[in-house]
Amino acid sequence: MYVICLDLEGVLVPEIWVAFAEKSGIPELKKTTRDEPDYDKLMAWRLDVLREHGLGLREIEETIDAIDPLPGAKEFLDTLRAEQQVVIISDTFTQFARPLMKKLGWPAIFCNELVVAEDGQITDYRMRIARSKYSTVKGLQSMGFETIASGDSYNDLDMIKASKAGFLFRSTEAIKAANPQVPACETYDELLAAIRQAAR
Repeated sequence: MYVICLDLEGVLVPEIWVAFAEKSGIPELKKTTRDEPDYDKLMAWRLDVLREHGLGLREIEETIDAIDPLPGAKEFLDTLRAEQQVVIISDTFTQFARPLMKKLGWPAIFCNELVVAEDGQITDYRMRIARSKYSTVKGLQSMGFETIASGDSYNDLDMIKASKAGFLFRSTEAIKAANPQVPACETYDELLAAIRQAAR
């Protein structure tokens, strides 16, 4: 039995931090896991920028409320969920993910948790488990599932390479060039066909 493991941002919805950078007028917040492989370093830097500008969870939630799934994402996900078990494995946070999961039809998601002060300031974050995407895939495999994974960023490569099959989706040229052994898809039709082929 297969479990399809998908990244969230860049695969099914736009990058939350990029959207927030555009809305807040803080261009340095456009940096994502496509640019910085070290997630802890990236998040510590993001929280420093938020503190510097006096911004907190409420302002980010306002941006998230206006984000819609990428064109074709919900249809792709609905089709895939009718054929296979699907889990979204993301390094985002439950506070960010909930409104997006509603727009996607409430798929299962495994993600992390922000630590938020009473005044709404984001003071820290808690990762669900170390190397969460890799660890989740290995955990599913230990329960007798085969995994097929897809994502777009550096932090997705662990789960892609640990799976029976894995695919980059709309990734950067640098990531694709550094990982030529990983097939790359640019459309949902291509990704769906690749997943179906791998699951035969």
